[in-house]
Amino acid sequence: MRVLALDVGERRIGVAISDPSGTIARPLQTLARGSREEDFAAIAALVAEHGVGLVVVGRPLSLNGTEGPQARRVARYAEALTATLPVPVTAWDERFTTVTAEEILRQTRRKKRRARDKGEVDAVAAAVILQSYLDSQNGGFQDGNG
Repeated sequence: MRVLALDVGERRIGVAISDPSGTIARPLQTLARGSREEDFAAIAALVAEHGVGLVVVGRPLSLNGTEGPQARRVARYAEALTATLPVPVTAWDERFTTVTAEEILRQTRRKKRRARDKGEVDAVAAAVILQSYLDSQNGGFQDGNG
């Protein structure tokens, strides 16, 4: 089953998708935020196009694990999204994902400023969120050696 992940920000939504087995995440694209209806229509189109069975929304908790204003906004957004999609929606802790995404892009020799301007960081952050979720569901990394 393919899983779609969203890193919902104020201006952009980073989107990542898993492989068909639900094991490996990859960045898919970045959506410019519009109205909720526009956002939800774009997300629903991706769900249909890619045969997604679950949507994971990054939950921006504070460092101590509490919910701040942004986490509450994203929770309301995810709740409304749940009512519009034909697949389940779940939340997943996204602490440190942007920092991790920026480090990944830095290691691939991309300019952080340029990547952020293009929204590339958002899609990579969504992939980090998704890989964390997938690993938790699959029991972590398996090297095939048992």
